[in-house]
Amino acid sequence: MLILSRRPGEGILIDGGIRIVVLASDGGGVRLGIEAPESVGIVREEIVERIADENRRAGATPEARRWLEELDGAVPRRTGPDGDAARAARADAPETDPDGEGGSQQAS
Repeated sequence: MLILSRRPGEGILIDGGIRIVVLASDGGGVRLGIEAPESVGIVREEIVERIADENRRAGATPEARRWLEELDGAVPRRTGPDGDAARAARADAPETDPDGEGGSQQAS
């Protein structure tokens, strides 16, 4: 782990494409700004942990385990941005926009 000291207004660059800037700091915490390509997912760690805990609890019931076992293998596994499932999805996708709206949607 790299440990750095930064003051408000100062930042760091990661791999040339991700910029993290300290916006504010007080006794209770630090406010960060993150600039990254759209392809980079940014999620607060506690959210990921909470979802993982909920998934473990949901999968702990016998009924949920049976349901998950039935689904196992029914959905192709994505191995990365160019994994088998991603390639198959692109191959099945229409070449033109069926809605005629053009462009891509962005999550807000």
